[in-house]
Amino acid sequence: MNDDEPSARLAELRAEHRALDAKIEELRESGVTDQLELARLKKRKLRLRDEIAVLADRCIPDIIA
Repeated sequence: MNDDEPSARLAELRAEHRALDAKIEELRESGVTDQLELARLKKRKLRLRDEIAVLADRCIPDIIA
């Protein structure tokens, strides 16, 4: 695995997370909220957050103090 791949994937996941955040906010503001769609988007956003945390943890080297 190339050293740039994890950071590129991390940037990709963060961009998708921001896009989902914007989509969720757009749905809320539109007034026509499909609760099932909103729940699905929120669940996807949480999965992305978890995946970002795991990948970010792998990218940051452990420092023994």
